[in-house]
Amino acid sequence: MKLIIAIVQDEDAARLISALMNEGYSVTKLATTGGFLRSGNTTLLLGVDDSKFQGAMHVIETVCKSRKQIVTSPSTITGDVGSYVPYPVEVMVGGATVFVLNVEQFVKM
Repeated sequence: MKLIIAIVQDEDAARLISALMNEGYSVTKLATTGGFLRSGNTTLLLGVDDSKFQGAMHVIETVCKSRKQIVTSPSTITGDVGSYVPYPVEVMVGGATVFVLNVEQFVKM
């Protein structure tokens, strides 16, 4: 058995949860915040049998695609000391960060 921990952007979370549940996977959703863009993320926990692992990974890969987005960067100093002006930056968002752990024991009460 495997425990999949998938960190996805909030924008992708609802579609991913629906897709996983339609394929018969149980999902636990945790609201989290990303460190880089300080934006909302969702962390999903899935306990899957080894035989269903590749199927779950395929769903995650299919739904969570990386894309470019314009965001306002952290402020930068201009000519005047202490003057800050934010500027737009193009960054890659979306996709998924996935951790996979082996599960020694699973108990459902």
